[in-house]
Amino acid sequence: MFTVVLTGGIASGKSTASAIFEQLGIQVIDADVVSRELVEPGQPALQRITEHFGSDLLDAHGRLDRARLRERVFNDPPQRRALENILHPLIHQRMLELAAAADSPYVVMVVPLLLESEQDYPHDRVLLIDVPEQLQVQRVQARDHCSAQQARQILSAQTSREQRRAHADDIVVNDGDTAQLQAAIKKLHHRYLSLSD
Repeated sequence: MFTVVLTGGIASGKSTASAIFEQLGIQVIDADVVSRELVEPGQPALQRITEHFGSDLLDAHGRLDRARLRERVFNDPPQRRALENILHPLIHQRMLELAAAADSPYVVMVVPLLLESEQDYPHDRVLLIDVPEQLQVQRVQARDHCSAQQARQILSAQTSREQRRAHADDIVVNDGDTAQLQAAIKKLHHRYLSLSD
């Protein structure tokens, strides 16, 4: 199966881009969606997280309080690493299973933390949805209702824009409106269709 790994920093427009691929009939497998499924009650990932971090991270219904977990690991690199060591291999395995079962001409795997995860995602192309940093800060502020300083803190915890650009085969700069992004994705879609033949 011809596979495109779609990545990008926070608030770059990955979700919008992947929705456009879906509208074009392409199966999209999103690491964030898979991650949420893996921490549902009864799933092994949730059990391993509560064993490591404590059951106070569960709400009254036995569901993971993701905001509380994020708070706990964000400024604690060893704890963040521990969480990644639990989740990333499970996400990787599930995404490969879903990709193997896909029935579209090619598959798009959305992996926001592609470089951070240290998991080898077999792929034919890496597509980066890129955005200038100042615009990224503004989008994070608007989306998360936080200060510019907090937004920059979030960005600094991720791989740099330069590293992502160096790793990408295809780059779409998402600094315009949705119509521009749509046009860029459609162009790539036709390219990927011919490459996947």
